[in-house]
Amino acid sequence: MSGVKRQAGPNRQYWLVKSEPGSFSFDDLWNSPGRTTRWDGVRNYQARNLMRDEMKKGDLVFFYHSSTDDPGIVGIAEVVSNAVPDETAHDPQNPHFDPRSKPENPSWHAVDIRAVEKFPRPVALRELRAKPELQGMPLLQKGSRLSVQSVGAAEWNAVLALAKTPAS
Repeated sequence: MSGVKRQAGPNRQYWLVKSEPGSFSFDDLWNSPGRTTRWDGVRNYQARNLMRDEMKKGDLVFFYHSSTDDPGIVGIAEVVSNAVPDETAHDPQNPHFDPRSKPENPSWHAVDIRAVEKFPRPVALRELRAKPELQGMPLLQKGSRLSVQSVGAAEWNAVLALAKTPAS
């Protein structure tokens, strides 16, 4: 597992990123050169602020597949760069183009993430909802749709424990 300590520790923050597997899946990340990609195209200010201001190199990330028959957490990635301006916002040919964002004053930011571990099975949303210790997770809050969310250390460890157990 490339020497990355998965358990929560004092000097690291934890995150969850969402992606529709038909758009970009964890397998796509896993098969990317160096298992790394730029996490760009985020066009929500709150999610952007988390990436730009709080997400740091070395933080760990749950990769969540959304908009599927059985959504869930499928693996772990590591943040391998601090935030940089999201260049897709400045490319008129890119679907994430934003004419209001200027290179000299970028509106949007991105980080690089690297796949670290595929879970042996997805940890389904229904399993997460069934665990009382996870009820505070932003993912489980009504109306929570952010594509970048923070995860507490206790929540991180609880999800890891679920990932190690057979599906019920």
